[in-house]
Amino acid sequence: MFDIGFSELVVIGLVALIVIGPEKLPRVARTVGHLIGRLQRYVADVKSDINREVELDELRKMRDSVQQAAASIETSVTSGVTKTEEEINRSISGEVPAVAAVASPFPSPEPAKPDSLPDEKKA
Repeated sequence: MFDIGFSELVVIGLVALIVIGPEKLPRVARTVGHLIGRLQRYVADVKSDINREVELDELRKMRDSVQQAAASIETSVTSGVTKTEEEINRSISGEVPAVAAVASPFPSPEPAKPDSLPDEKKA
């Protein structure tokens, strides 16, 4: 952030020693150190608050996307159940559903003829 080298710190220290004096300089340096520590803690608190707000905003967005996905799944399941109920009701009422009208690739079993049944009376 600030590019202050050792030589600049020495110059600042010498100017402070001349302006403030050798008796008050340790007390002023201690006070400045406490103020800088408070400032650093305050900046750290502000950063952590900002990070919490950003994380909270991301969690809200994630919650909204999960709710939208759940609503989408619910509508698809509801429509599938409705279609299935309609097909069941049509098959109960005697209508042939559109799916059953399609030819099956497997041959349907033929009913047994009465002549080909074994005669139980002969045995």
